[in-house]
Amino acid sequence: MGNPTPGRAGVRLILLYFCVVWFVSRAHSAEAQAAVTADVIVLSGVVGEEALRENFSGSTEKWEETARKGGARTLVIPAQVDEKPDAVPAESQLDRFHRALAAQQHDGLTPLWLILIGHGTFDGKDAKFNLAGPDLSASQLASDFREFTRPVVVVHCASASGAFLTALSATNRVVVTATKSGYEQNYARFGTAVAAAINDLDSDLDHDGQVSLLEAFLSATYRVSEFYKSDGRMLTEHALIDDNGDGKGTPAEWFRGIRPVKKAVDGTTLDGLRAHQIHLAANARDRALTPETRQKRDALEWEVFQIRDKKTELGDKAYYEQLEKLLLELGSVYPP
Repeated sequence: MGNPTPGRAGVRLILLYFCVVWFVSRAHSAEAQAAVTADVIVLSGVVGEEALRENFSGSTEKWEETARKGGARTLVIPAQVDEKPDAVPAESQLDRFHRALAAQQHDGLTPLWLILIGHGTFDGKDAKFNLAGPDLSASQLASDFREFTRPVVVVHCASASGAFLTALSATNRVVVTATKSGYEQNYARFGTAVAAAINDLDSDLDHDGQVSLLEAFLSATYRVSEFYKSDGRMLTEHALIDDNGDGKGTPAEWFRGIRPVKKAVDGTTLDGLRAHQIHLAANARDRALTPETRQKRDALEWEVFQIRDKKTELGDKAYYEQLEKLLLELGSVYPP
């Protein structure tokens, strides 16, 4: 006996089943797209000394692990170490990087992270990050980012990276460098330290279950300082963080906890707040926020920060009234 032919009701059920499967698959696809919290490009330059290969590869793996944990999309562009010495690659590492950057969306609310792992040089005019083939200069990278309006995070872990800071500093951008200038050209241990700190809850200074970029910067700087101190060496690298777009950067010693305790001579708001709002692997509460809601939350936190700095000039009554209004609005951002 052959298989029975389904009646009209059976046909309708079969069609309904396939429609449900189609809609569910579309929903899952949309959900997967929405779940992408950031785009991360890890550009790993030439190793130089063979003894450093494990440090650089280990840092790359840690950034990949953190990005994966946080739901980010990651692309690693390694140096072409497998090429024969006399071979001419069809596409240089710099070309691959430019192609990857060109494929990125220039606007929107999803952050783009660029992690530079390797060595750098500075000739007194322009700093360069050493790649397999042509190097990436500070001026060139600044030009590459000129049309980007989306949030951009650059963590430059190489020697001489401080010379990149002024070139890259801009609104809606956070720049972290392993050194304070292009003249600190010794191997920078900051890269290994920050790769470890970004996914280590021991770096979670405010105990909210996630490590912000600011917290990773502070923790990594402390670890580097402790290494030089315990080893009896002179500190040859001084990391900086810039998130207010003034191109000056702030060192870790200007912070107590996560708050800056010094004042800029010109009265400019110091760096740190924006970097503390950025997490590569956010906690569940932050992950539940839409990009639009997160943007609103960040703006309200910025207002709270500004009000706290004006407590003396506002007076107690006005200060607490304004602060209460902002905190109530901030509390409503998070879902119950």
